[in-house]
Amino acid sequence: MRPLWRCRVCGAQWPCQPARLALLVEYRADRTALLIYLSILMAEASAQLSQLNGSADAEDLIERFLSWARAR
Repeated sequence: MRPLWRCRVCGAQWPCQPARLALLVEYRADRTALLIYLSILMAEASAQLSQLNGSADAEDLIERFLSWARAR
């Protein structure tokens, strides 16, 4: 749900656990493409959440959108 960036199914912050799993499966052959896609979405979320809240915490957004998707 934009501009709140919450899951339409469970209401948790997107990407929630089910969304993360689905993205990992979808991009299993190309982790770099996943990280690029998530970076683009993170930039959109940052702009939209900043408009709503007056600011968006960059560290929180990095953790939420990118940290979990890095190759281990």
